[in-house]
Amino acid sequence: MVTHLLGFPRMGRGRELKAALEAYWAGGIDAAALGERTAALRLSHWTLAREAGIDLVPVGDFSLYDHMLDMACLLGAVPERFGHAGGEASLDTFFAMARGVQDGTRDVAAMEMTKWFDTNYHYIVPEFTPGQRLAVVGSKIFDEARQAAQAGFAAKAVLPGPFTFLMLGKSVSPGFDRFSLLPDLLEAYRDILGRLGALCPWIELDEPILAQDPPEALAGPFKEAYGDLARAAGPAKVMLATYFGGIAHNLSWVEGLPLGALHIDCVRDPTQIALVAKALSPETALSLGLVDGRNIWRVDAAAALARIELAADHVGAKRLMLAPSCSLLHCPVDLEAESALDPTIRSWMAFAVQKCREVRLLADAAAPGGPERSEVAAALAANRAAWESRRESGVATDAAVRHRVEAITVDMFHRPAPYKERAGLQAAALSLPPVPTTTIGSFPQTPEIRQARRRAKTGEMDAAAYETFLKETIADVVARQEALGLDVLVHGEPERNDMVEYFGERLAGFCFTKNGWVQSYGARCVKPPVIYGDVSRPGPMTVDWSTYAASLTKKPMKGMLTGPATILCWSFVRDDQPRETTRRQIALAMRDEVADLERAGLRVIQIDEPALREGLPLRRKDWEMALALAVDDFRLTAAVAKPETQIHTHMCYAEFNDIVPSIAAMDADVISIEASRSRMELLTAFADFQYPNEIGPGLYDIHSPRVPSVEEMEALLKRAAEVIPPERLWANPDCGLKTRAWPEVSAALANMVEAARRVRAVLLKR
Repeated sequence: MVTHLLGFPRMGRGRELKAALEAYWAGGIDAAALGERTAALRLSHWTLAREAGIDLVPVGDFSLYDHMLDMACLLGAVPERFGHAGGEASLDTFFAMARGVQDGTRDVAAMEMTKWFDTNYHYIVPEFTPGQRLAVVGSKIFDEARQAAQAGFAAKAVLPGPFTFLMLGKSVSPGFDRFSLLPDLLEAYRDILGRLGALCPWIELDEPILAQDPPEALAGPFKEAYGDLARAAGPAKVMLATYFGGIAHNLSWVEGLPLGALHIDCVRDPTQIALVAKALSPETALSLGLVDGRNIWRVDAAAALARIELAADHVGAKRLMLAPSCSLLHCPVDLEAESALDPTIRSWMAFAVQKCREVRLLADAAAPGGPERSEVAAALAANRAAWESRRESGVATDAAVRHRVEAITVDMFHRPAPYKERAGLQAAALSLPPVPTTTIGSFPQTPEIRQARRRAKTGEMDAAAYETFLKETIADVVARQEALGLDVLVHGEPERNDMVEYFGERLAGFCFTKNGWVQSYGARCVKPPVIYGDVSRPGPMTVDWSTYAASLTKKPMKGMLTGPATILCWSFVRDDQPRETTRRQIALAMRDEVADLERAGLRVIQIDEPALREGLPLRRKDWEMALALAVDDFRLTAAVAKPETQIHTHMCYAEFNDIVPSIAAMDADVISIEASRSRMELLTAFADFQYPNEIGPGLYDIHSPRVPSVEEMEALLKRAAEVIPPERLWANPDCGLKTRAWPEVSAALANMVEAARRVRAVLLKR
């Protein structure tokens, strides 16, 4: 059975890509040096995969920022505002599309960014306009395919499929049907496949939209297009890849297609194997995604081998290919470096390199006589022992936590008073001006902060000295906010390494890696904590820092927490119980923190839930129950607060338009929401729904280094005031400021405060 990957982590074992990108952006290296470093990194990744037993290594999955942005540049889909004159986009244009650009001659906003299906990976949203010409103008994927061939690797080119590319893009002109571009797009894909067919034995086109509910009207064009594309690849075989869910509800889209292979996600939906197998044409191989590409737990080899046997009964073993469920982009690179993990828990895990070995093990074990081979038998025995250890270990279970969940009552989900009553009490308690200004929570994590944290971890700085440093940093952040004129302040979070990892380190049931980095967007990496057991809160986690900050100012200080849905989604979650059970445990733990913050005198508490939308199932028929449970867990967290305490939440970088009723059901007093990249488009949904509570639409994009002018933010705020009653309007950035530098933060916030002041003055005259 041929083994292959849909993608490999881009950043490298030591985050080499991050270092190279940041050096380039800072002017420390030139484009040639960046190219040399990234070529070496790709080569090392292909070598790792091949040494782990992968037959077909992926090319095209590697990106300097995002694979959807790569596709847009390959096709020349560069928005006019970037001044692109045609042909292949330059490296600086590529980065300007992702990050925006602001220099002496240009001030251009970045393209929109949102979540890749139900993951925490962000992609750049392609922009489509009437009359747009889509044709092959880039060379990146062809260059990488040549590099792999010259290095002696059997490669599989990996590209977003044309229907997913269009579905996940946006029509910039109102009323424009981007699918009118499909004929040109398919012509460009035929060109791409024809060129790649001479360089790679396999070409993979990813169509994860098949796990969703794409418009039925596209089913016919889809089948016609893929029949044509399969022929366009010449000698190469075309693999249609689906993942993140089952496709049994869309079998008519793929039935009988003359493909080289169809890949399905057997981790998310193992029940689809027999149905999909029956729909394949006789010459099409079935690729089974058996190793979880989204989590860090070892494969259950016995269960996976049973699925291989089932598939072989339907199509024959010779027509099977084996792979992870999806790209390994969502996993850390290598478990070998994690020597500090508890050995028992570590034995339950597998990172990207180990997952490649698991794919190889399954292929070897499923081969005739495979289980009798000594090395295969030993590996299967080790896998079985790890799973038995996990099932029998007592470290994952806490009886007190489970009893507390069972004791939850209905009244624990409801605030003591309705919003309208709460709003009056909060207005009297906080004395805020119209259109109050605030930030989302974090301020720049400077080199000094990172160095102090590192020294504290290694013991070079003792606890007392580190505490003094953090207090000095907090005092500086508070003073800067007062000087800027912000209305509701934050302590800046210098003590926090990450908005999820920080809390995981203080909750029972979590463990942590040292090098388990995963790409979030661009050069931004996160190190998700691992939830291996029942979750509880041994003690307060944020109270001391928030109360210290509050003591430094007479202005309201906002306590900053991460909500249960986001802690769940942005962690590697145990897979031996329902995710909903784990999230409810987290909600109870965070509820205790809300209560302690309020008892300590904090009258504004923010519970961030940027992952509420991202964590939904891919199919809408499953949304209602999933949303109800997630909203209940937010309410369980927040409802302990008194009516006078103002509860905020924050959401960003996902499509929230279609879940506004559920956002309203969360009953937060104030929601701050990402809105600047879409030019306030999102607020229309809130206005149409007549959202009843307060809203702070983001006025500037913190993922871009550019500083918007006062006039730009004033215009956005005025646009917001047209659809949101001014008495319920706030002014704030799109997201936290930890990744930015102080000069741009200070300038942008000063402009934001002035924009709010101008709008406030206009409103007061009415």
